[in-house]
Amino acid sequence: MADRTYFDWNATAPLREQARVAVSDALSRTGNASSVHAEGRAARRLVEEARVHVANLVGAEAKNVTFTSGATEANTLALTPGLEIGGRKEPRERLFVSAIEHPSVLCGGRFAQVELLPVTCDGVLDLGALKLAIGKAKRPLVSVMLANNETGVIQPIPEIAEIVHAGDGLLHVDAVQAPGRIGCNMAILCADLLTISSHKLGGPQGAGALIRCGDIQISEPLIKGGGQERGLRGGTENVAGIAGFGAAAAVVAKSTDAPRMAALRDRLENGITLLTPQAVIFGANAPRLPNTTFFSVPGMRAETAIIAFDLNGIAVSSGAACSSGKVQESHVLAAMGVDGALGRGAVRVSIGYSTTEAEIDRFLETWNTLAGSLVKEKRGIAA
Repeated sequence: MADRTYFDWNATAPLREQARVAVSDALSRTGNASSVHAEGRAARRLVEEARVHVANLVGAEAKNVTFTSGATEANTLALTPGLEIGGRKEPRERLFVSAIEHPSVLCGGRFAQVELLPVTCDGVLDLGALKLAIGKAKRPLVSVMLANNETGVIQPIPEIAEIVHAGDGLLHVDAVQAPGRIGCNMAILCADLLTISSHKLGGPQGAGALIRCGDIQISEPLIKGGGQERGLRGGTENVAGIAGFGAAAAVVAKSTDAPRMAALRDRLENGITLLTPQAVIFGANAPRLPNTTFFSVPGMRAETAIIAFDLNGIAVSSGAACSSGKVQESHVLAAMGVDGALGRGAVRVSIGYSTTEAEIDRFLETWNTLAGSLVKEKRGIAA
């Protein structure tokens, strides 16, 4: 659409040109990646090349990358009691997740029960609470996202991993929002299992990956079938989606966009607070992604603000875009202890590698025009 400014990169990133070319090339070919003839081998080659690119992005071995339909499936595959280490069955007896996780983690995967771990008012996992929980558990599995999709707050994953491993636990990290913004090397993070998604880093929708560390295995596939993905994910591979995923991963692995995005984010936030001093930027006192701003103004309604921005040609969101388009109160802000009325006005602005200063300035000009009426409208209703 002409004259539109897209500020919802955390929901889905625009398709990178390299990924578009890879998808188009794969779609022009014929062949099932499981077939042994020349066409099948060509399709297999595309899948395996992509597997290498995805592995390189997170510093893993290609053999430990399992392609899925997206991060939700990858998270569900990871969250299982049936984990093995070095061929030894060591089932996980309890699952702990932070209270700010994505819904696909909060629902617990294949565990019958999920135990929530609290976060601080800045949105960082309470490490003391984690230590207490781990101390009472036998062979736990812990799932904590690397960076929150709403606030952008970055979790201290290496410290979390140290606590988890000291308690004979394993750590799953949802790193969906990290590639291209912050590092997500598995060795540095000390993660045992890690999830990433194609469309969050500029690949096509419909592809994701679960990456395992070392000799960790999953004993039961989530989707059974023809034994694809080394028996962990049955069904014919989405060759075009995987090829595009790999192409995007190869580009992102060389990305140097983070400092520029951080400068643009700071320009945005400085402008918001200058125009509306009463604005609250959530997680501002914690380490955050360089591309994410989640803010609210007392008296503002998120739904009204999002529609107003959209009518002015700017796409923003109220947070996670995983609830069938519904605007609802953020469970992340609730876990951080944010007042419900303030939380219901929260708007997320997420930018990307192609965002310009002119687009930031356009947002601020629009905000300058809209802010008074948005806040006044809500106060009028309250009165």
